[in-house]
Amino acid sequence: MKLLDKIPEFCMSHWLLRVPLAIVFIQQGLSKFPVTLDGAESFDLPYIVWWFAAYGELLSGIGLLVAGVGTWIAWGYEEYADLLTRFCGITICSIMTGVIWIGQPESLWDVILYDNLHVFLWVGGLFFALRGNKT
Repeated sequence: MKLLDKIPEFCMSHWLLRVPLAIVFIQQGLSKFPVTLDGAESFDLPYIVWWFAAYGELLSGIGLLVAGVGTWIAWGYEEYADLLTRFCGITICSIMTGVIWIGQPESLWDVILYDNLHVFLWVGGLFFALRGNKT
């Protein structure tokens, strides 16, 4: 018997990434409320960008959790839960791309070496955008 056959499979491991990612985005979204022009100006952003960032962070975090739970309780709607997970992942990638650009890094290496929190969040979003609920 092979050694790898003895290791138990844990099919719920996506929750180990889904929950922390969702918590970070919900927390970051809530920290921008109430969404004001002063908050946008503090980052030199137009109000509409600030509004989309706040609601995008909050709703993508909530959406990741709802879509994950939706695969258990909404029999027959698994494809919608999968689409919601993918949409939230794309939203997370979009927001994190904007956050990285606002930092005005000098090169890609500066981002990879010194902005690793944002890179990890971006990769987490990319994981869910590409895999959906098929984890």
